[in-house]
Amino acid sequence: MNSCGHKNTIRTVTPKTLGCEECLNEGLTWFHLRVCRECGHVGCCDQSIGRHATAHFHATGHPIIEGFDPPEGWGWCFADEVVVTLPDQTAHTGPIPRYY
Repeated sequence: MNSCGHKNTIRTVTPKTLGCEECLNEGLTWFHLRVCRECGHVGCCDQSIGRHATAHFHATGHPIIEGFDPPEGWGWCFADEVVVTLPDQTAHTGPIPRYY
């Protein structure tokens, strides 16, 4: 059974943007959103063109994301490639634009 050795990096975060930060800056569209549970960066999933949540992991080493839109509440550890049970669900701070 695989387990996550990075649960100590999980924080209660405030999402930095209402949508994928990079896609909003670049005028791209996304499919689903992921929020970094270490810093609050909002990035798009790997089904999106930019794959910005994964890119954020590679750039920062922040391993754990939460399925964020629609509110899903599950966690994923990029480093260990396992689903993670999160202690809470990140609150939405406003309406998130839909781009799919």
